[in-house]
Amino acid sequence: MNFPILSTLIFLPLLSSIFIFLTRDKKNNYGAIYISLFSSTATFILSLFLWYSLDLSTAEFQFIEEKSWINNFIKFKLGVDGISILFIVLTTFITPICIISCINSVKTRVKEFLIAILILETFMIGVFCSLDLVIFYLFFEAGLIPMFLIIGVWGGPKRVYSAFKFFLFTLLGSVLMLVAIIVIYWLTGTTDITQIYEISITKEYQYLLWLAFLSSFAVKMPMWPVHTWLPDAHVEAPTAGSVILAAILLKMAGYGFLRFSIPMFPIASEFFTPLIHTLSIIAIIYTSLVALMQDDMKKLIAYSSVAHMGYVTLGIFTLTKQGIEGSIYQMISHGLISAALFLCVGVVYDRLHSRMISTYGGLVNYLPKYSFLFIVFALAALGLPGTSGFLGEFLVLAGTFKKSYLAAMLATFGVVLGAAYMLWLTKRVIFGVANNMEIKSLPDINKSEILMLVTLAFFVVFFGFYPAPLMETFNVSVNSLINNYQIALTAK
Repeated sequence: MNFPILSTLIFLPLLSSIFIFLTRDKKNNYGAIYISLFSSTATFILSLFLWYSLDLSTAEFQFIEEKSWINNFIKFKLGVDGISILFIVLTTFITPICIISCINSVKTRVKEFLIAILILETFMIGVFCSLDLVIFYLFFEAGLIPMFLIIGVWGGPKRVYSAFKFFLFTLLGSVLMLVAIIVIYWLTGTTDITQIYEISITKEYQYLLWLAFLSSFAVKMPMWPVHTWLPDAHVEAPTAGSVILAAILLKMAGYGFLRFSIPMFPIASEFFTPLIHTLSIIAIIYTSLVALMQDDMKKLIAYSSVAHMGYVTLGIFTLTKQGIEGSIYQMISHGLISAALFLCVGVVYDRLHSRMISTYGGLVNYLPKYSFLFIVFALAALGLPGTSGFLGEFLVLAGTFKKSYLAAMLATFGVVLGAAYMLWLTKRVIFGVANNMEIKSLPDINKSEILMLVTLAFFVVFFGFYPAPLMETFNVSVNSLINNYQIALTAK
């Protein structure tokens, strides 16, 4: 294909944001909303075409675009495989939903908010397309800027504190990764990811480089104990900011482990597997217990995200087919479910301007459509069979049992805790007696909210019953990743 489809995917949202910036729309923001919706939908359709055109019988990178940059020191190299394509499609799918959500939730500087969302989409797609370490790092860190503005300008009362905490945590964690990239160039003479795969980095350097990448990915994931920025960021962020943060930004670290840590540093990955398992189990159990104690809906869902990301890291570092496939499936599923749950919180927050669980109760009697959809997403979050939340956790636990019975048993206890806090949340918010008389006069979800939530509910249930489209997409790439890892260990 001669058409530069990946460059188009990356820069179409950016060009749209520039166009919105240049338009004059003083009386209302419909022009900016229509332009952003049109461009983000076109980007989504283009990503679906890319997915359809991908050759799933090979693990090689496809649709490669390459251009030398800065005296051949850096290559602007792009490409996709069966793993990265799913994260690209997830990104382009979630962005239009975020734009629709801002119709009800964002009342000031709507035009600037949409520009920030579209620029962030450009950086997120760039992360999943990059085949050069420096380009990956630039996209990886550039995403901090629009997200910082989304939280700091359109967030809640403590938005400035949360925005700076988010920015500093994630930026400082990535400093060592930048140093590691420089060291890799010094060792291999290239920053081209595909070339580095073919070069065996010595064991002594692997340990240090692996830890340097971990310093960035652990914060972005986030893993325990560097997770404390996430609840604050979610609580203060506007609804669309929370959706993007949970659905996409947290997945960049999981993708980084798959793209860099395991294939580039296989010996170190095996050596540090017990460390990752320990941190993952602590995250699953500890943050689940913390979620049980929350009185703020957003904080509860934020801590549940940390627990679910614990399953992702646990599965990746089982270094088994079931574990890695389960982790990828879990990331895609969590992207859909967490987006839906934060949208559900945003729906009632826009009406009563409260996230406190005690404010609600008995919603099933007055908002039946909303309550039905909320229950669907809550059951999916706890891993009910028949929803997308089940298969990812099941595969992760199956892969973990192959490595460690103790780790698998403890992780399974986390599933029980997950059911406890989600059912407890549902009971207090949806059922029971109305704690606030204002609830009786609340309108049920409107057309735009139905469009967002029903679309997400459809895919949560669809992929719960029919996971084949996702599994077949990354199957060959995962097999290749594991085979190359085992070959590298054999040759050490």
